[in-house]
Amino acid sequence: MTKKQRAALCVEALEKEYPDALCSLVASNPLELLIATRLSAQCTDARVNLVTPALFKKYPTLEDYCNAEIEDIEKIIHSCGFYRAKAKDIKGIALMIRDEFDGKVPDSIEKLTTLPGVGRKTANLIMGDVYGQPAVVADTHLIRITNLLGLVATKDPKKVETELKKILQPEKSNDFCHRAVLHGRAVCVARRPKCELCCMAEWCKGKK
Repeated sequence: MTKKQRAALCVEALEKEYPDALCSLVASNPLELLIATRLSAQCTDARVNLVTPALFKKYPTLEDYCNAEIEDIEKIIHSCGFYRAKAKDIKGIALMIRDEFDGKVPDSIEKLTTLPGVGRKTANLIMGDVYGQPAVVADTHLIRITNLLGLVATKDPKKVETELKKILQPEKSNDFCHRAVLHGRAVCVARRPKCELCCMAEWCKGKK
């Protein structure tokens, strides 16, 4: 069986197991999703979702973030960790979107990754969820699970992204990533995987 064939089987299995392939971060517009994703670095999505309602309420528009005091943002996002860097990046993102991108969240990986604190993982999420483009969000769950499945043999996020783009159907790739995260939280849990419950156990090289 080729990697592409195994990937197709895994995509199908996850589609049946998790019909709703939704991003775990709660946001109502592209800017909110971008900010929430920046906050999620080294922090759980659940924690981010507890913090963002107050942040989004206080700063409902791009201009509000541009005019915000970084110290005020820090107070709201403090519990997300690395709050100083994240607050600085949030304001920097807003200023750059306003001044260099005509007030619109950029629509390419290359442009998105010029924003402060935005790497390829965040950029891919925006491209997939906001702009409906094929994307591979190489988060820790996806990296772990695709290595176990034998779809990739690297822990480097960019290499994982590149390798998966070669074997996943483009129109399926973004949802596959969301479903892999859900599966990583519910079944293929790091250090204590529930292999007996796994819908992909048949093809998993790391099955215990």
